[in-house]
Amino acid sequence: MKFKSVFDIIGPVMIGPSSSHTAGAARIGLVTRELFGRQPKWAKIYLYGSFAETYKGHGTDIAIIGGLLGFDTFDERIKTSFDLARDIGMTFEFIPENGHTEHPNTARLVIGDESGEMELIGISIGGGKIEISELNGFPLRLSGNHSAILVVHDDKPGSIAKVASCLAEQNINIGHMEVSRKEQGQMALMVIEVDEPIEDHVLLQISQLPYITQVTKIAD
Repeated sequence: MKFKSVFDIIGPVMIGPSSSHTAGAARIGLVTRELFGRQPKWAKIYLYGSFAETYKGHGTDIAIIGGLLGFDTFDERIKTSFDLARDIGMTFEFIPENGHTEHPNTARLVIGDESGEMELIGISIGGGKIEISELNGFPLRLSGNHSAILVVHDDKPGSIAKVASCLAEQNINIGHMEVSRKEQGQMALMVIEVDEPIEDHVLLQISQLPYITQVTKIAD
């Protein structure tokens, strides 16, 4: 699926009564699927704040599942996403939580299949816009205003410089960059927002650099 930006939805055409609870929720689901790279077989969705209180009445639940099926906010199939998910054998569970979060419209999605699983925390900030604040335990914050890539790598000297040099060689300017790690010398994550579109051959070149384990494009 190609779209201008997985985050940039200003005044979207949407299925449901609320841009925050429906359009934003669908977008969280869609970005989660995009990062996972394939159709998940199962999903556990933990809802916080206003999401937890009103998710059934506002259609937050069907919107998230619709996103996980690859439906954008305007897709009429969102209305029947539960049935469509069950038709392909996808199981799902919604779990309202009482814990405090920074934003009232917060969802934590844990998805997976026989090959692996992924955990993501997404926030619907209003008007159909979202932010991703955590991925597999790594804190991050994406503005969604630019193309972006996520680079999982070993925390080794020179890893960041090699990626930056690769982008510079392709005349791709870095607008914003964050790096996080869980422990020194272990797995780390680069989140890089850039000013130019990222072609697939650039992703391939980065993926072949030393200490790089995964490269994902999350916006076009």
